[in-house]
Amino acid sequence: MKIIVTGGAGFIGSAVARHIINNTKDHILILDSLSYAGNLESLQSIAGNERYQFAQVDICNRQALDRIFAEFTPDAVMHLAAESHVDRSIDGPAAFIETNIVGTYTLLEAARQYWQGLGEAAKKAFRFHHISTDEVYGDLHGTNDLFTETTPYAPSSPYSASKASSDHLVRAWLRTYGLPTIVTNCSNNYGPYHFPEKLIPLTILNALEGKALPVYGNGAQVRDWLYVEDHARALYQVVCEGEVGETYNIGGHNERKNIEVVQAICRLLDELVPNKPANLAKYEELIAFVTDRPGHDRRYAIDASKIERELGWQPQETFESGIRKTVEWYLANKAWWSRVKDGSYAGERLGLTR
Repeated sequence: MKIIVTGGAGFIGSAVARHIINNTKDHILILDSLSYAGNLESLQSIAGNERYQFAQVDICNRQALDRIFAEFTPDAVMHLAAESHVDRSIDGPAAFIETNIVGTYTLLEAARQYWQGLGEAAKKAFRFHHISTDEVYGDLHGTNDLFTETTPYAPSSPYSASKASSDHLVRAWLRTYGLPTIVTNCSNNYGPYHFPEKLIPLTILNALEGKALPVYGNGAQVRDWLYVEDHARALYQVVCEGEVGETYNIGGHNERKNIEVVQAICRLLDELVPNKPANLAKYEELIAFVTDRPGHDRRYAIDASKIERELGWQPQETFESGIRKTVEWYLANKAWWSRVKDGSYAGERLGLTR
């Protein structure tokens, strides 16, 4: 199979690319604009493989997309390219509208034109897999409910609203034009190669440098944590085995409060890096509660029983095993995150609507 992976130099996209090259015989073409969160070093381990190709392309560039579809002749598209950080969407929503909505529309149209020119067998086998987020469903605060595939959409941030819009576009292109699409919505990912503006890598790296560990509000926000390599396995299984027109929620069965996540990282660092900066007794001394961000959802939690029941997928990592692997990876890969921090992100607080 030949697969186009958009956003393949990003956090989840690069995990998907590594999974496909390392575990299948498929060929992939990575499309990425290499914006601030795209990093070719995340693909270095597979870059020499003959089944791997890369093209620096913005998904809003229809002419470039048409050329790539014609030349690569894919059997499937896995669409992960997106602006993805809620805080950045608060400070600058325009980029999220452009990439997540206009970019998805442009990619759908390029895929549709290509798909319409295929023979009947290839047309039937083609898949457009759109990767989305559980944030489109809104806030579960005050309930014991879980997000299911039929939960109504109620996005809270510019980011989640833009992803909800793109989900609707993908489903409309199936209903209106017959383009064979599938949608997945995932919970919070974590693991190796995570851009350091997000909670887990930011906490690890700030702690190592003796900097404050910012926790929004009182840290009681609950997220379901999904190890990125578990997610990559699920996404590949969906594009190969998922039913056209279906939605699959992918979660890690690991609900944790944000403050619990930060405390778990601190305990691991106490164990793994006992020589602390600035004469700290414990890394938890660095925790600093900061003003909550506007519109912050209190709880997300996914019911992943459908993908388990229909496709047989289950996460392999518990939160405890996954967070240990993650901390150990950052400790062993200073060269990767040092270059990221030297370039596009300096560890500043975002989402203050400056």
